[in-house]
Amino acid sequence: MKTIRTLVCAALVLAGETGAVLADEIRVAVASNFSDAIKAAVDVFEKESGHRVILIFGSTGKHYAQIRNGAPFEAFFAADARRPELLEAQGVAEPGSRFTYAVGKVVLWSPDPDLIDAGADVLVEGGFRHLAMANPKLAPYGKATEEVMRKKGVWDNLRTRTVRGENIAQTFQFVKSGNAELGFVALSQITKPGKAIAGSLWRPPQALYTPIEQQAVLLEDNPAARQFLAFMQEDAAVKIIQSHGYDVPDQP
Repeated sequence: MKTIRTLVCAALVLAGETGAVLADEIRVAVASNFSDAIKAAVDVFEKESGHRVILIFGSTGKHYAQIRNGAPFEAFFAADARRPELLEAQGVAEPGSRFTYAVGKVVLWSPDPDLIDAGADVLVEGGFRHLAMANPKLAPYGKATEEVMRKKGVWDNLRTRTVRGENIAQTFQFVKSGNAELGFVALSQITKPGKAIAGSLWRPPQALYTPIEQQAVLLEDNPAARQFLAFMQEDAAVKIIQSHGYDVPDQP
C-alpha cells in the first residue's frame, strides 16, 4: 500500500511539474481601442489554458515602430490591417498568421445627453470649445475621424479646435474628463455588455470613412502564442468581441 501511495504522489508531482513547464507567458501588443474586449477574452483563455497573457496597450503606430526595433512581443493586435501586413512583408511576422479579428466603428460622443443630435449638427454649428480626436498619423481611428470630418465638410473649420490624443484611449479620456466637450472615439469604448450607452452620440455612416479592419499577427512562433491567436478566432472570443461593439468577419 505504501508503494502505491508513493507512486501516486510521484505521479501527481510529475503532473504538476509538467503543467508548470507547459504553462507559458506571452506578451501581446494591443491597440488601445481593444482593451476592454481583449481583457475579457484573456480572462477566459488564461483559465482554460493555464498560460499567462501580458497585455501592452498603445497606439498602433507606436507599437509598429517598437516591433520593428525589436520589442519582445509574441503577438500584435493592431487597429488596422496595414501594419500587420507590412510586418509580414518585412519578414518580422510569421507568414500566414495574419487575420482580421474585428472591424471597428468610430463615433462622435459626448457625456452630455443633449449635445449631439442625430445629424451631428453640432459639428456645423460649433457650440463647443474643443473636439477630441486621435492623432491621424499614429492611430487608425484618428485617420477615420479626419476622413469623416473632411467628407462632412467641417475639417478646415474645426481642425484648430481639436485636441489630439496619441491613441484612442487618451482621446476618450479627454472627453470623459471634460477637457473636450465631445470627441470621435471608438464605439467599443462606450459599449458595455448589457448596458445602455450614456450621453449622446452620432454614428457616421460607413460611406464617410474607410472600414477600420483590425488585424492580428503572430510575431514569435511558440505554442502558447499560436494557441492564443487560435482562441481569439473561436466562438467564445468572437461573442466577447461582438458584445463590445465590433463587427466580426466570417472566419474561414
